[in-house]
Amino acid sequence: MSGKTVKRAVANWFRRDAVGWLMLLPSLLCFTIFIWQPLLSGIKTSFYETRGFDLLEFIGFDNYINIISDSGFINAVKNTWTYALWSIVLGLFTPVITAVILNEIFRGKAFFRFSVYFPCMVPSVVTSVMWLIMFEPSAGGFLNSIFAKFGAGPFEWLQDSKLVIPLIVSTMTWGGFGSTTILYLADLQSVNTELYEAVEIDGGGVFTKLTHITLPHMSGMVKMMFIMQIINVFQVFQQPLTMTGGGPNNASVTLAMVAYNYAFTTSEIGKSTATSVVTGLMIMIFTIFYMRIKNKNVNE
Repeated sequence: MSGKTVKRAVANWFRRDAVGWLMLLPSLLCFTIFIWQPLLSGIKTSFYETRGFDLLEFIGFDNYINIISDSGFINAVKNTWTYALWSIVLGLFTPVITAVILNEIFRGKAFFRFSVYFPCMVPSVVTSVMWLIMFEPSAGGFLNSIFAKFGAGPFEWLQDSKLVIPLIVSTMTWGGFGSTTILYLADLQSVNTELYEAVEIDGGGVFTKLTHITLPHMSGMVKMMFIMQIINVFQVFQQPLTMTGGGPNNASVTLAMVAYNYAFTTSEIGKSTATSVVTGLMIMIFTIFYMRIKNKNVNE
């Protein structure tokens, strides 16, 4: 191919796609400056000894070795998996059950949809502070006052190392399950009503409809939401930081909080970025599973 032909092809490509690239340019610049540049800079920093944000000396994988041998990091990994377990128990099934119930409601459906979604509109910090007040461990605390009328309590709530993670996950579920419920509800609208009518003709009841039509229809989305739930849990930071600060005795600390403490408490930026990289690799693994499941559902 001659030089003139190449130049002509490049000129034609530029004239054809120039407008599109110019429209994409602001987004590409923002993505590069605020996403890729910090990401690559963080990965580079994780291989260096640092003083504040200054890179002093390349030390290879020493930061990774140090954080993995740190009991605080190991404890955070265990806590994160505990968060994941409770998020599956509480956060995965709650929106499914709620969506199925809302799908069967004929009167006031718009009101109940808004009621379910409303907590998602409240900033998570506000939600955390609200529940923190409700979980006040003193005898005069909101929930303890209610339980006192039945002769129970007072309970320590967030001060109890065995209860703290389930309680935090329950507040996260309350604040976020509405959006997932709406997605499930939209998915249920696509179910062929003739299938339900066929079950009724055969003498089947609500349970038969649920187990043979509704739940099988929702299974694809439930699988995707399961993976998304795990991915989101590995990024939990705001709720435990606001409600417990990682306590009691680091019983609710997460990987994101470990990275935060390394960066802003002890000023060990290298360890902080190494923790973030390890967390990112874990999330990447689950993201790959998520994409495979998503592509499989699309192909089906």
